[in-house]
Amino acid sequence: MNIRKLDERFAVTGQIRPEEVETLADQGYVAILCARPDGEEPGQPVFSEIARAAQKHGLKAFHFPVSGKPTEEQVNQFAKAFATIDGPVLGYCRSGDRATALYSSIER
Repeated sequence: MNIRKLDERFAVTGQIRPEEVETLADQGYVAILCARPDGEEPGQPVFSEIARAAQKHGLKAFHFPVSGKPTEEQVNQFAKAFATIDGPVLGYCRSGDRATALYSSIER
């Protein structure tokens, strides 16, 4: 994982794998945000696999699949979910760009 910290609350990376979630928990993340649609690429783990690993290691997991630019509805849903999280969040998609776009779109 190539994690890029945007600020104290949010960092982004490319696709993660279920077996990497324990490391994220050990690094202090309390939630994972997936901005990638399932089935975008062959071999990509589906979000439900990541969510199960997150739950196993005490992290919240949210799925806001974005294709292209985030919609207003996706931004609003993300903002509501983000408001319920107390601690560092890791956002991911294929490159981290869509997760960054979601985070950059909310008012904090």
